[in-house]
Parts: sequence; C-alpha cells; structure tokens
Amino acid sequence: MHRLSGKVAFISGVARGQGRSHAIRLAEEGASIIGLDICDQIPTVFYPMATREDLAETERLVKEAGGQIVTAVGDVRDRDDIRSVLDAGIERFGRLDTVIANAGIMPVIGPGEQIQAWHDAVDVMLTGVWNVLDLTVPRLVEQNEGGSIVITSSAAGLTSIGLNTFAGQAGYSAAKHGVVGLMRLYSKQLAKNLIRVNTIHPTGVNTPMVANVEYGEFVNSHPEVANDESYKNPMPVELIESVDISNAIVFLASDEARYITGVTLPVDAGYNVR
Repeated sequence: MHRLSGKVAFISGVARGQGRSHAIRLAEEGASIIGLDICDQIPTVFYPMATREDLAETERLVKEAGGQIVTAVGDVRDRDDIRSVLDAGIERFGRLDTVIANAGIMPVIGPGEQIQAWHDAVDVMLTGVWNVLDLTVPRLVEQNEGGSIVITSSAAGLTSIGLNTFAGQAGYSAAKHGVVGLMRLYSKQLAKNLIRVNTIHPTGVNTPMVANVEYGEFVNSHPEVANDESYKNPMPVELIESVDISNAIVFLASDEARYITGVTLPVDAGYNVR
C-alpha cells in the first residue's frame, strides 16, 4: 500500500521544477494529479518560463510513475482557469484530498525593476494562492473527509533576505510572507474540518527559476551577492533538489501528518538557523 493510495492532489505550477517533482512523487505514492500551469511568459520575469512542451513532459513522467493526471494550461490569476481544471479533475477522479499551491515566479532582476513586477509577483504568489484556496477549500469541506493544503513559500518568507529593493523583489518578499498569514488564517478556520494547512519554505532549489543563464550572469557580475554569507546555506550544499521539497510534501499530504497544521516548515539546509 502506497502512502497516498486513492488520494487526489491539485498542483499549480505543475509543468516543471518543483511542481513537476511534486506531481511525480505524489504519483509514485499512489495519488492522482490535477495540474495547472500558465505555460507562457510573464514579461517582468527575467528567465524563460515553462512551456506547453514542459507540461506534456510532466504528464508523461507522471504516467511513467504509474499515476493518472489531468492537466490544463491556465493562470492562477484567473479563477475561471482554476475552476475549469478543478472541475475536470474531480469529474474524472471523483474527489480531492490535497491542494499544493505551488505556482511562483521570481521577477527580482532585469525587468523586475518595472513597477508592473510588483503586481505580477503579488498577483501570482499571493492573490493566486488565495484564488486556489478559495476554489478548492469548499470542495474539501463538502467532502467532509479532511484534507491537506500545502502552500509553497520560501526561506525568504521567514527572513528579510533579498537581492535588492526592485519592485519585483519587494513583491516576491511580500507575497512569500503574505502566504504565511493566509496559512495561519485557514489552518485556524479549517481545523474543525480536519483540513490541515501548512507552508513550506525552501532555500535555493535547483530548478530553471534559479539555475539559468540570466541569473548566473547576474551573480557573476555582482560579487557582493556571490560572497555574501547570508545567501549561503549552513549545510554544505549550494542548491537543494526539487525532490527534497516533494518528499516533505508527501509527508504533509499523508496520514502520517494528520495532526500537523499551522506550521511553517523549512526545507532549507539550515538556512534559517542563524
């Protein structure tokens, strides 16, 4: 028996990176997946974002892992997009057990200087998270069988770290702190329904959001960043892997964590141990 047999998980930002990893790991543990990704470029984001081909590859890998998956191209800023894929997934799988509000962007350099970058960061990573919760929570409550919600925050959602005070960096920091407030509100209100709500806080993760040419060039041209001890993990690892976050999410989604709620869980190689 797998740890998540018979469960159904909704994941935003599923096309690559952490979202893809979560989908594969949950599928390996027996869950069926409902996934959403914008598969388009937001102009204030400095690195290339996921594509429809990336989303198709996630579908292939989930099926290869033995799972079932329903996906759609959609934007967490658009409630109709979320509602559409959620309806399609529940129609196919018959239920919903886990919600992983994972979609994120990092508009912190380059075009992240534009005022619009603040709005994009907050709209995707705070309002987008609220959109996901607002549309999925009623399904979990109506089902009356409990559930698990995990919101992707960041190590930067627990500290004051940031590369600059650009609009995009400010929006990123505000959003990653803001979802902690959402988590605390929802965890309190949903405890009576046995619906658990937690945030997860990764340090730098080896995904295209960080591991890209543009960010590498920025770091190389700003030695004050590369040499700043506040950007380094106490444990001797520069970047953790997506699966390290996925393994923690599998635990939070499983019955092993049935009484864990309202927690800010760092998966950060000791970053917040200062």
